[in-house]
Amino acid sequence: MSEEVTSSRGKNEAWEWIKALGIAIALAFLIRTFLFAPFIVEGESMETTLHNEEKLVVNKAIYFLQEPERGDIIVFHAEAKRDYIKRVIAVAGDTVEVRNDQLYLNEKPVEEPYLAEKRKQAEKEGVPLTEDFGPVKVPEGQIFVMGDNRQNSRDSRAIGPVDLDTVVGRAEFVFWPLNQARITR
Repeated sequence: MSEEVTSSRGKNEAWEWIKALGIAIALAFLIRTFLFAPFIVEGESMETTLHNEEKLVVNKAIYFLQEPERGDIIVFHAEAKRDYIKRVIAVAGDTVEVRNDQLYLNEKPVEEPYLAEKRKQAEKEGVPLTEDFGPVKVPEGQIFVMGDNRQNSRDSRAIGPVDLDTVVGRAEFVFWPLNQARITR
């Protein structure tokens, strides 16, 4: 009789473990699909804010609740098999332009403190950080994005405004390497 009880208890415990593992896998799938996903920075277009091969977490749910805002660092589908990470500079209805290395949004100068280090480097080299362009009016359903490393970024200046439906999510924090972990905003 005790062998039967032990056998039954072992089967119940195994079934509970299988259910728990199944629930964990389903939750991980749902979280990765709809809420958060890891992303690896490829290239130097977001230097000095983000660095090549850093790993970060992208919030995929935020843009179900709101549209991207100026200053957000986003991931979007730029090509069939390649995602880009850039900063939102302008949203639908905005007019964006750069004159004499100064960003203007709706004809007003914009402070860009995240460019300070790159701006100093460009000044030492005697070149503008950002070449003149625009004005560009951002159409409805689109955003204008640029990399923080303006001299080395393929962004809306080259590919045009980005459709909102290609946006994957907002970069929230760098988690790797551990000694460089930080919030991205």
